[in-house]
Amino acid sequence: MVDFYQSVARMGVPLFLMLTGALLLQPEKTESLGVFFKKRWARIGLPFIFWGAAYFAWDFLVIRIPFTWSAVIMGILNGPYTQFWYLYVLAGLYLLTPILRVFIANAEPAVVKYFIVLWFLGVAIVPVFGLFTTLQLSANVFTISGYVGFFILGTYLLTVQVRRSTLWVFMVLGLALTAFFTYALTATVGGNEMYFFQQYFSPTVILFSVMLFMLLLTVKPPMVQQETGPSKGNRLIHAISECTLAIFLFHVMVLESLENGYFGFALNRNTLNPIIEVPLMTVIVLFVSLAVILLLKKVPYLKKVIGIG
Repeated sequence: MVDFYQSVARMGVPLFLMLTGALLLQPEKTESLGVFFKKRWARIGLPFIFWGAAYFAWDFLVIRIPFTWSAVIMGILNGPYTQFWYLYVLAGLYLLTPILRVFIANAEPAVVKYFIVLWFLGVAIVPVFGLFTTLQLSANVFTISGYVGFFILGTYLLTVQVRRSTLWVFMVLGLALTAFFTYALTATVGGNEMYFFQQYFSPTVILFSVMLFMLLLTVKPPMVQQETGPSKGNRLIHAISECTLAIFLFHVMVLESLENGYFGFALNRNTLNPIIEVPLMTVIVLFVSLAVILLLKKVPYLKKVIGIG
């Protein structure tokens, strides 16, 4: 069951990257470099400084890691805490965005598809052969790699139409294969390779994520009733979506506080069965994080700094 939970969770990063690509790589986006990078700085630069300082304090004062300037410098260069790697991915993609905008605006659809195929072969297909055989193709053949493929996919998939029933079938197939192959590798190969199919670039995770992204594109926003306004559910979804980045950066403090008993009680695999612990922790961490972020949002001038925009 934990294998299933982990397989479901792997779609988060690909979804966010495809959504970011869909929003930023629109051909009509023609803002200057200065305007673009000013907006991106406000989006991730200020939150990085705020939450980076918070996690340095968390490291040294709560986790009790010995303070050294080397730790601070390495934290700035590589991320002060585990989840900050995502901001560095975004920073790299933002640096490429002005170039990718020109590419998307001027490339024929066939060329964009060719780009995606090359990326998929390099990051997803070739590594599978390397997993099961001793024969490995030189990594220099497919030089298009990394998260840029999800970025391009996001804007390309806006133009693709597939029946919802087909999307559902292949989404479930991608999820099932991710869980199945992970279980099979755990039972046979073990070691670091057992999580191969739960990596963001595994063919099964890409299949699952792409199908889910396209399904979400088919969902129409709910009609807002003029008299009563949006429902409580819609208001909750809007609040979470507005605070997504801030929740992502903050939630690790809540998670570790629950696991280590900082609230006076501990929730972890030693106190609960993982089948119950994983969904329970997910719900608690989400709503505690949201509540704290909404309180911080009310502090003057803090909204942009914590990552709400």
